[in-house]
Amino acid sequence: MMIEGVRMKYFIDRLIEKIEEKNSRICVGLDPHLELMPKSLLNPEILEDIEKNQKKISKSIYQFNKEIIDSVKDYTAVVKPQMAFYEKLGIEGMKTLKNTIAYAEEKELIVLLDGKRNDIGSTASAYAEAYLTDSKYAADALTINPYLGRDGIIPFLENKSKGAFALLKTSNPSSGDLQDLILQDGQKVYEKMGKILSSIGEDYIGSFGFSNLAAVVGATYPEELKEIRKIIPSVFFLIPGYGAQGGGAEDIKAGFDINGRGAIVNSSRGINFAYQKEEFKDFGADNFAEAAGAAAEKMKNEINKVLGFNN
Repeated sequence: MMIEGVRMKYFIDRLIEKIEEKNSRICVGLDPHLELMPKSLLNPEILEDIEKNQKKISKSIYQFNKEIIDSVKDYTAVVKPQMAFYEKLGIEGMKTLKNTIAYAEEKELIVLLDGKRNDIGSTASAYAEAYLTDSKYAADALTINPYLGRDGIIPFLENKSKGAFALLKTSNPSSGDLQDLILQDGQKVYEKMGKILSSIGEDYIGSFGFSNLAAVVGATYPEELKEIRKIIPSVFFLIPGYGAQGGGAEDIKAGFDINGRGAIVNSSRGINFAYQKEEFKDFGADNFAEAAGAAAEKMKNEINKVLGFNN
């Protein structure tokens, strides 16, 4: 796409440039589990009637998010709000999501919305318009479910300044119920889907050789991660499952190329609520944001060390 003779910068190129500017390959999820929020910020009594107290809860979440963003912004290029935590609080929750996106952008972070959206073509287009255009909820990228096929994927790629992360091999324990099934040609479902994503993505390759159509591959399955990277070298990965779900720095190494490109690794609870972990307990609940910053810095350094990109 051209604008006044200048090629629009692809989302994936902006992402990689931001990663290398920060020398950080981590993604910080913004998943405000209400029961884990610091009591000083969210009185547990308010949670006894969530519907009645949606406004108060949403206000607390926004304050929580702002403090987390301020503490991690030097250690990450990307934040990833999980939309379910905001949607369940109705209009007030969606206002908080909108304000969180705006605040993260103000801090020059890339925002990846985790909504796992999809439907038939026309409805997929509506989702794309809602979250990848100039609406008040628009972000830089969105997670999608590609298992409706090509016509449910293409609408999310039409704006090349935005990106889509398609579920491929997810980090949850039961992902194999479907994704590991063997097809008649001997391929596993996730292998076939990976090749489909790679094929579609050929029309959306940026200057670093990666596509705007990225994939979600869990850190909890390191052998599968290695296999998938060999099959689809031009597909960028979001790697969830680091930390709280059991994945570690060594588990994600295969997702990257020799230049340290090709993936971002997400941690949500492990950073958001680091103050509850033994190694960060000295920060205390009142300093939850500082604990999150320390956890983000540690994760960044762990991954860079494994990849040979120490500061």
